[in-house]
Amino acid sequence: METYLATAPTGFPSFRLSMPTWIKDKLLTKKGIERELKTIAGSKPRSLLFAEHHQSHAASAYYPSPFDSAAILTMDGVGEWATTSTWHGQGAAISKINSISWPHSLGLLYTAFTYFAGFKVNSGEYKLMGLAPYGQPKYRDLIMRELIDVKPDGSFRLNQRYFTYATGLRMVNKRFEDLFGWPARHPEEPLEERHMDLAASVQAVTEEVVLRVTRWLARTTGARKLCLAGGVALNCVANGKVAVDDAFDEIWVQPAPGDAGGAVGAALVAHYDHVENRTPKRNGMHGAFLGPEYHQAEIEQTLSAARAQFHTLDESAVLSRASADLADGKIVGWFQGRMEFGPRALGARSILADPRNAEMQARLNLSTKYRESFRPFAPAVLAEEQAAWFGVDVPSPFMSFVVPVSSFRQRSATATGLDRLKAVDSAVPAVTHVDGTARVQTVAADQNPRFHALLTAFHAQTACPVLVNTSFNIRGEPIVCTPLEAFECFMKTDMDSLVIGDCYLSKAEQNPALRTRAVVSAFVD
Repeated sequence: METYLATAPTGFPSFRLSMPTWIKDKLLTKKGIERELKTIAGSKPRSLLFAEHHQSHAASAYYPSPFDSAAILTMDGVGEWATTSTWHGQGAAISKINSISWPHSLGLLYTAFTYFAGFKVNSGEYKLMGLAPYGQPKYRDLIMRELIDVKPDGSFRLNQRYFTYATGLRMVNKRFEDLFGWPARHPEEPLEERHMDLAASVQAVTEEVVLRVTRWLARTTGARKLCLAGGVALNCVANGKVAVDDAFDEIWVQPAPGDAGGAVGAALVAHYDHVENRTPKRNGMHGAFLGPEYHQAEIEQTLSAARAQFHTLDESAVLSRASADLADGKIVGWFQGRMEFGPRALGARSILADPRNAEMQARLNLSTKYRESFRPFAPAVLAEEQAAWFGVDVPSPFMSFVVPVSSFRQRSATATGLDRLKAVDSAVPAVTHVDGTARVQTVAADQNPRFHALLTAFHAQTACPVLVNTSFNIRGEPIVCTPLEAFECFMKTDMDSLVIGDCYLSKAEQNPALRTRAVVSAFVD
C-alpha cells in the first residue's frame, strides 16, 4: 500500500489486480491459520507467534548449523521490507546487525535479468546461473554503472528508473531494454550469445556484491564461521566464491535456503525465543532427509498393483546390479529411504548415471529430463575422495557450492556459446560445466549409508568415486515422492533401471503399454 501510494498513479494496474487477493485472503491469514489449527487440534490456539521473514531465514540457517557462534547473511527478493539482512548468532540467540530494504534487492536484480533473458520469474533463476558460463561478462561494468550502486561494504541501491517490479506488471521497462539495445527475449525464441553474455554479467555482479557483504560482515563481527539463507543462497556459484575466500574459515548453507526453509526457521524462532532458551544441539541437519519413506512391503504392494515386473534382492545384490548398470552406461532411477528436504536431490529420490560418458549430459537432458540442452548436472562424490577429484576440499552435503573439477582441461580456446559444450575435456565430462566447474555433493557414510555404499561399489568397479546425480522428475513436474510416482516417471522416460528399496526393475522387462500414466493409475485405482 505504501509503495502504491508513494508512486501513484504509476502503480494503479498492479494495485487493481493485487487488492482483491489482499482483501479476500492475505488480510485474513491469521483467521485462516486459527481455523485450520482448530480443525486439526479441536480448539483454537491460545496465541499465534509471528516471526519476521528474514529472522526466520536467519534462524533456519543458524540453529541447525554445526556452529555455536557465527555470522549470518540472508538475501532474497523481499520479505516484508527487508531484502538483505545481516545477523550474529551466539549460543541460543541471534541478533540483527543491519538490513537493506525494498525496493533495493539483489534477488530482484537477478530476477529482472531472468525475466529479460526469457526465463520464468521466481523459478528460472537457476537456468540463468547455468547459462552464465557460456558467455562473457561484457555488460558487468554497464550494470554496475547504471543499474546498481554498490558500496565497499556491500550495501547497494538499485536505479528504479529501469525497473517496474515495484509498481507494474513487468520486471523491467523500455528504458532497461534500450540500455542493452534489444527487447526482452520470448521463451520460445532461441538463446543467442548476447543472452549468455547477459547471464555472465549479472552473475559476476551478484558474486561481487555477495563477496563485499561477507567480507564486511567478517570484519564487523569478528566471526570465522558463516551461515547463509534466503533465495540468493541458492546461487551455489556465488557460494563457492565465498567458500574459497579468506573472510571465513567455514560456511554452512541451509539445504532449503528459500521460503520452505524459512518455515522451519519460524518454528525455530518460536522454540528458542519462547520455549527453550538453551544452546541448540548442533548436528548440521545431518543429511536433510526429513520427508516421507515407504517400507518394503508398501513398495512391493504398490509395484504389484501397477503391474510392474520387479525382483526383490538383498542389499548386496541391489548394489551390485545398480553399480553394474551404471558402469554399463545405463540410467538408473534411485528411490531410497526418506525423501530429501529442499530443492536438491541428495541420493534419496535421484536419477543416476556414469559421469565418464561424454554423451550422458545430452542424453539425460533431452530424453530423460526433457529440458534445455545447456543445463549442467551435479556430481555426487564419496566425501573421502572429494579432494582428489575436485579443486577444493569444502564439505558440500547439500549441493551448496560450485567448485573446480581437478581433471578439467579446455580442449578449444576459441569455442563460444553452446559450442563450448563440445570443448569440455574432463575425466568426468557429464558433470563438468563448460567453465570447468561442478555443483558437487559430498556423500558421507554416516549421512546416507546406502548411497555411499553404491558410490563405493561403483568406485571399486570403475576406479571413479563419482556419479551423475539429478532429481527424480522431468521438467515441469515435482520430484517424485511415492513409489507409484517413481514407477510412472521411470516408464515415460528412457531410464533403463529402477531401484526402489530392495526392488530392482529393468525397463526391458516392463509392459510397453505402461508408458502411459493413465494405464498405470487405472491399475492402482
